[in-house]
Amino acid sequence: MKFAHFAHVWTKPGMTPHDRYEQLWRELALCDELGFDYGFCVEHHFTPHESWMSAPSLYTVGAGARTKTMRLGPMGYVVPLYNSLRLAEEIAIIDQMLNGRLEVGLVPGIMGSYFEPFGLEYSTRKSPTMEYPDYLRAAYGEQPFSFEGESHKTRNAHLSVLPVQQPHPPLWMMSRDPETLEFLAANGINTGNFLVFPREVAAPRYRKYLADWAKAGWDRKPNIAYATTIYVDESDDKALDVALARASRAYEGILPGQGDPFESRLARFCAQFEARGENPAAAMITKIFDPGFIVENDLVFIGSPATVTEKLRAAAASGVFNTFMGEFNFADLPEEDLMRSIRLFGERVAPELRDFEPY
Repeated sequence: MKFAHFAHVWTKPGMTPHDRYEQLWRELALCDELGFDYGFCVEHHFTPHESWMSAPSLYTVGAGARTKTMRLGPMGYVVPLYNSLRLAEEIAIIDQMLNGRLEVGLVPGIMGSYFEPFGLEYSTRKSPTMEYPDYLRAAYGEQPFSFEGESHKTRNAHLSVLPVQQPHPPLWMMSRDPETLEFLAANGINTGNFLVFPREVAAPRYRKYLADWAKAGWDRKPNIAYATTIYVDESDDKALDVALARASRAYEGILPGQGDPFESRLARFCAQFEARGENPAAAMITKIFDPGFIVENDLVFIGSPATVTEKLRAAAASGVFNTFMGEFNFADLPEEDLMRSIRLFGERVAPELRDFEPY
């Protein structure tokens, strides 16, 4: 298995954005020291009550300056919000700055509220995202390059800098959509999902993705990720006392309608998933704020090193994932507890699971 520090870069009580970024760098430096494989961040916009990370390129460069071995990147760039050529230039330069440590997540964007202020249509977000891997392959090929696609068009551009990694840095697209997973397997793109999608529903979809990947003839195993909150402490009781209530409200900021009653915000958010035909995710969202449910069903991983190790091993096997993206910093978790949790995970959980291969 592989392990990532995953960050929404949640807002924190009593912290300025600068303070929060400085804490983020301390987290990542410790993860690098402990041998974590990856560091990833989200791209969220116009949510000052929730996430302070709307510029994943800056996260990646800042993290790169403070780490030595971790691979870093966005999870992911909201592709429709970018000029395609400009984003390709940024990716290439960042990969050079990191000397080939860049990983690139691509996403269409989950929230309609990200698009309207930019003057863009939410309903057309998927096409430019799905076409962008082809665009990157063209952009990093023979120079000058041209590309004529449905969503991306460039004529006679000569990039000043190409990425270290060829034909491009490793690509990720978090998805549980069967059609998208077929596309990802055919194109050699890593995938994964978040706690809101039931693992028992995701597992058969990822088994098919693995079969499609093998049929495509790729010479490496794909990464399938699972992202959720995690807290490790010396005992189960102490871990639950410190983290369970906080974990149950970690994702409250993602609900639209800040200031409205919780129940109406939750209903609106679930309706977005139902409108896309994702009824299992909509049903799960109603439960991720219930402390008893999330711990009993291992939607979050909270406990002693031994407990977290066994729960994570079982979840990876049943959910078919080989990369764990842990959100270690959530709610108002004190930094002393946060850093102890990261260290215990790095020293006593990750080593026990390194050789475990869920598929």
